Amino acid sequence: MNSNTISQENDLIAALATPLGSSALAVIRTSGPGCVATVAALTDRPESLARCPGGRIRRAQLRDPQSGRLLDDLMLGIFRAPRSYTGEEAVELFCHGSVPGVQEILALLFRSGFRRAEPGEFTLRAFLAGKVDLTRAEAVQEIVSSRTARGHGLALGRLGGSVEAEVNRFKDRLVGVMAGIALQLDYPEEETGQIPLDREEVARLREGLLQLAASYSAGKLYQEGVTIALAGKTNAGKSSLFNALLKEDRAIVSDIPGTTRDYIESSLDLGGIPLRIFDTAGLRETREILEGEGIRRTGQLLESADLVLYLVDGTRGVTGEETERLARAATGEGPPCVPVWNKADDGACLPAPEGFFPVSARTLQGIEALLEEVRRQVTPEGRYREGSPVIDSLRQRDLLERAAQALFEVERGIQEEMPVDVLSLDVQEAIHALGEITGEVTSADILDAVFQQFCVGK
Repeated sequence: MNSNTISQENDLIAALATPLGSSALAVIRTSGPGCVATVAALTDRPESLARCPGGRIRRAQLRDPQSGRLLDDLMLGIFRAPRSYTGEEAVELFCHGSVPGVQEILALLFRSGFRRAEPGEFTLRAFLAGKVDLTRAEAVQEIVSSRTARGHGLALGRLGGSVEAEVNRFKDRLVGVMAGIALQLDYPEEETGQIPLDREEVARLREGLLQLAASYSAGKLYQEGVTIALAGKTNAGKSSLFNALLKEDRAIVSDIPGTTRDYIESSLDLGGIPLRIFDTAGLRETREILEGEGIRRTGQLLESADLVLYLVDGTRGVTGEETERLARAATGEGPPCVPVWNKADDGACLPAPEGFFPVSARTLQGIEALLEEVRRQVTPEGRYREGSPVIDSLRQRDLLERAAQALFEVERGIQEEMPVDVLSLDVQEAIHALGEITGEVTSADILDAVFQQFCVGK
């Protein structure tokens, strides 16, 4: 996306909407004024397709008009303005998913007057046509990038307008306040009554804005997930626990120290929270070059992880060095750490010290309790209520906090009995911030920042 894209909204655009790779089908999206006739002219039935009403699917042969060579026998989804995703004329080409075939069709479209769509340009056009507000537009990309059913469901709620409705509810109330203030300014000598919003009501509105802003941590959690690293000395059972958490044999398990030379990564859905789990090289002194490099990378990974599961071999007990490491983590040095007492099923296992989670990676004893602790550690605390709208945009959070700060100034102004014209400036600031969230008030720079995160074809 670039700043010129908005001024080029009448261009014919095309892009592949499905991943490029061998598959049964691929979908190519096109949009723009005259789009239907332009695509129809490339088929074996140009006149009938050019007259085809919207909301229809037609079969056609796509041919190179210069050579007459058949490129594909495909289906065309035809849409007429304004009843399309973008609000413009649009054609979707459902072709065979051959990589060379798809590339040939795109090349033909680009030779025939289409240009390659910028990332997010189809959704940008939908926004400019009033088909979606900015919160719904952002939700499109969030749906595409969601990694769990929970994250997908929350993004669908945003696409359905949950955030837009909540923001508009706040904005409508503040617009009513501004109307009352304007009445007092226009007719100061009349009995217009007091400001139609007392300090307690302003505080409730501000608290509601902050509550919605606080949902960002939950939205980010379910959309982006967290990184968890398994750490510990060699042969503590990290690879066995890694396999136990995933319920599959991903990592090689061996009694030979130093088997894991580099970290291994996999994913897990923990109640809708996407987890990236890393099995790392055992921590010890070594002269072996490859193992030493693995340990160095482990150190880097432990610094960047959101949570560390530190394993101790329960049959050997915790060393002084490990006690110091865990004590530093407990004081906030580095990422949070959950101490795990492994091999709890072994007859030689020592009693787990206080604060450790006893588990057996072999029998799965204690695994569910450990996962519940992981969930507790990574789930954000705050004012988010289950079932309430959830945001997943840093832009939206910052604007909600800006609106809340403006209302704080209104609260203070009411308490200090400031003139209504002064109070109106802060109310207007709050309304403006809420308008930026939905895109009612926006700029080309903001649109660029939002839509450049999209995939091409969306």
